[in-house]
Amino acid sequence: MFADPIFLLSLLAVFCLIGIWIYQVLQNSLSDQSQQIIYIAGLTASLVGIYRIFVNAGDLGSVLLIGSFICLIILLIGLLSKNTLLKTTGKGWFIPVFLIFVLRTFIYEPYQIPSGSMIPGLKVGDFILVNKHSYGLKINRVGSTFALSADPEYGDVVVFIPPHVNVPYIKRLIGKPGDTIGYVNKKIYVNGVAIKQELISATQQETLLKEILGNSDRIIRIIGGSTSYPEEFIVPANHYFVMGDNRDNSSDSRYFGFVPRENFMGTGELIWMTWECWTCLPSFERAGFIQ
Repeated sequence: MFADPIFLLSLLAVFCLIGIWIYQVLQNSLSDQSQQIIYIAGLTASLVGIYRIFVNAGDLGSVLLIGSFICLIILLIGLLSKNTLLKTTGKGWFIPVFLIFVLRTFIYEPYQIPSGSMIPGLKVGDFILVNKHSYGLKINRVGSTFALSADPEYGDVVVFIPPHVNVPYIKRLIGKPGDTIGYVNKKIYVNGVAIKQELISATQQETLLKEILGNSDRIIRIIGGSTSYPEEFIVPANHYFVMGDNRDNSSDSRYFGFVPRENFMGTGELIWMTWECWTCLPSFERAGFIQ
């Protein structure tokens, strides 16, 4: 995101326009016409920047932090200059922007399930809340934590940035650093020990199994027969192995490799709404905690 020249130019334009607005307010030279011009130009630059954030799958946490800092500067300038307009504007924007930054960056972030890789537990259109403090506190999606650091555990529903694209994925954590992961005949082996599976139902289209890993269990889905090409993976240091619960329809560590520790954003914790299509009505029937 910060390597995108268009985003950087839009950000610079917003800074310059805010600076011009502050200067004119302090000089008592801000006319209705100039304020309208600054507003339209600032809105245009902001929309371009937001568009580039989504194009680059950027992290809004950094942008919210910058926005909070700008609002705080406006508030402080207003206090020092005893300017009512700057004080009111800075205070009015700083509090909500900073609260949104704290909530989204350190507590919970909304996320929509984009694919069927976690069926049957999570379906396309599910809106979930990602616990952003599960593995520690950090500002950017990718990077080291600065407080409350904790490592992912077996069976966690993890949200992360994979090594091949800058887009959040959601999978099940299967292997930790140093583990040897085997996948033979649709069954996972962790360090030579098969993960326990119990049959729930089987049809010509799919087989549903209860799988127990660590201190948790979940339902997984297998398509077709019970045979698969034998695979083995040795998880390197500071990396993790993840797989989707929809085992035969998931792009995961079997294909894009291991996930670095610093790429974990948090854990999927709660389904709060399902919205399958734009013409559909939102549903809350699937609301509840994620297994």
